[in-house]
Amino acid sequence: MSRRRHSRTCTAILERELHQLGYRFIAGVDEVGRGAWAGPVVAAAVILNLDQIPEGIDDSKRLSPRRREELFSAIGNTARALSIGIVDAWEIDRTNILRATERAMTQAIEGLRVRPDFLLIDAVELLDVEVPQRALIRGDQLSVSIAAASIIAKVTRDRLMREYDRLYPGYGFAHHVGYGTRAHREALMRLGPCPIHRRSFRGVLLK
Repeated sequence: MSRRRHSRTCTAILERELHQLGYRFIAGVDEVGRGAWAGPVVAAAVILNLDQIPEGIDDSKRLSPRRREELFSAIGNTARALSIGIVDAWEIDRTNILRATERAMTQAIEGLRVRPDFLLIDAVELLDVEVPQRALIRGDQLSVSIAAASIIAKVTRDRLMREYDRLYPGYGFAHHVGYGTRAHREALMRLGPCPIHRRSFRGVLLK
């Protein structure tokens, strides 16, 4: 496969090159929540139908919340398969965030109802997954399949954090979704950590 320069537009070039090489079911894999102080890390795996790719798929960070929700539905309605993996704060603290990320990605891949024959993964190499794969730095900006996975993971995690906001009021989880904002730090100073905080993360346990 040829090397591609970073583009402002997500394309299916990599997927089509792989398809020409004989791979039929190419899964994009991405995660959301690695840097947050609270909540799970969420990964998604998506096998797009290359003949029916929803218009406008891009890195989830580039999209508005409304557009992410629209694309979440469009991807769910057209993809050949998609799956989600979730690893909670307790497991992140027990191992570390990289191991937790790998586990969430592996869960997502194993949950696909169609077995992928190639993986395009954002930045992470999954050595324990016996499927041909390619790890791409900034993959969610280079591969439409990884970008689709980033949207599924982001919308899923944001919805979970809104639920946690109702369970643990006062922290502002619905707004900062667990990341280390000033408002989050002030809430920690007032209330201390709650059960979904990652106590191994610097900034959570205030001195």
